[in-house]
Amino acid sequence: MTASASEPKRAGRRPGVLHDLLVVGAGSAGLAGAVAASGLGLSVALADSSNQPGGQFYRHPAPALGATRPQALHHDWSAFTELRRRLAAGTVDHLTGHHVWSVVKETDGTWTAHALTGADGTADVPVRIRARALLLATGAYERQLPFPGWTLPGVVGAGGAQAMLKSGLVLPGRHIVVAGSGPLLLAVASSLASAGARVPAVVEAAGYLRYGRAPRALATNPRRSVEALVHAAALVRHRVPVRLRSAVTEVHGTDRVEAVTVSRLDRAWRPVRGSGRRIACDALAVGHGLVPQIELAVAVGCATRALPDGTLGLALDDLQESSVPGLWAAGETGGVGGAGLARTEGELAGRAIAARLLGRRTVPGATAGLRRRRNRMRAFADVMSAAHAPGPGWPDWLTDDTDVCRCEEVPAGRIREAVTELGAHDARTVKLLTRAGMGWCQGRMCGTAVACLAAGGGTPEPPVERRPFAVPVPLSTLAALDAPTDPAPALDGPADPSQ
Repeated sequence: MTASASEPKRAGRRPGVLHDLLVVGAGSAGLAGAVAASGLGLSVALADSSNQPGGQFYRHPAPALGATRPQALHHDWSAFTELRRRLAAGTVDHLTGHHVWSVVKETDGTWTAHALTGADGTADVPVRIRARALLLATGAYERQLPFPGWTLPGVVGAGGAQAMLKSGLVLPGRHIVVAGSGPLLLAVASSLASAGARVPAVVEAAGYLRYGRAPRALATNPRRSVEALVHAAALVRHRVPVRLRSAVTEVHGTDRVEAVTVSRLDRAWRPVRGSGRRIACDALAVGHGLVPQIELAVAVGCATRALPDGTLGLALDDLQESSVPGLWAAGETGGVGGAGLARTEGELAGRAIAARLLGRRTVPGATAGLRRRRNRMRAFADVMSAAHAPGPGWPDWLTDDTDVCRCEEVPAGRIREAVTELGAHDARTVKLLTRAGMGWCQGRMCGTAVACLAAGGGTPEPPVERRPFAVPVPLSTLAALDAPTDPAPALDGPADPSQ
């Protein structure tokens, strides 16, 4: 039986093959990079943990759910469907259900990626993917700032609430407060309201005045302003109030969320005494921006740069190459900027890689236009990042019994004790003394908060920690590394033996 045009092609059918390029991540940046490089003649493998392309931004329901208009929850859906069409029509080996946990640069300059397989990474056979060049498009994860009650059932990430709606067509509650900081809040709130949820308030810790300090970035990125107006109009239509310079400083409830306290913030993000107001709800969607997911790159020594919001992104050259030769990156790995920027960076990287490997010069007109577009959108992304950076006073939200590290159940009081009484002045020392950051998520949820508390507040630059594993890996996988590499199991049916 011949594979259909929509089925992914699998590098696992040809164990040990050396691809020209391995792309890790099938979101906007990874798709754009993979199809661009493949179209220029490279053999490309595209590895992603999900069973369908699109990444976090273009999450969409599985066909079994029967959604008739998945595009209703997305902007630029046509751009995604075009990338998906080119992926299906081309020769890219699309490896779904591949969780890449390590990349290694071999002595001959090629790359080997190690991956777990299966929908949840629990398949028995470890997989190696080999390539001459590597493009990381691993995206980002949500930044969370803790507060009393944030561990109650019904509190979800803002992006998580949107993912539930996009991929599962479900809501985290019926009355959902949306809170935190960043432009994602408007998109989440308008999506939830349009899907039938009651949104009592959007609570934004920052304001929008800082955007006015960069009129050139606004003028050269009119589509971003239009997107904001579309979301704002949806909120007006659904009568959703937006509270600026405010934050959810406490969640109330016994078995799940019943209400939240919203407090006004001063310019340092400290709660204004006596300003708390209780709002009834049964769910809270909260997030304070995104953190670039750069573990794989940092593990092999890629240089990083501080971003305006206090997070770290990869330091990349004008063609998206990292400080480690042969490793490129695109999308949120270099700083959060949205799907349009990610697509542009992915295509630019794909063209640059093809030129390098094929011994050609890049097409001047094409790459020059992509660079100009990338620079324009990156300038806006930096303005956006700075506008929503957490203020130094946010730790005042925390009581001593507020859990900061959810995995290890480490409260703020224990971290403060490590700093004031045991002499810890950095996140690593706090981790050694309290176990904060040693749990299953490896600091993704609590890393920002621990670093801020260790530094006495503010948004200090997070430490660059090199970890050999980007995701949790069973010991059995490590033990099997020297075993012969077998083809990855096909997640969508048996492989076509004729190919």
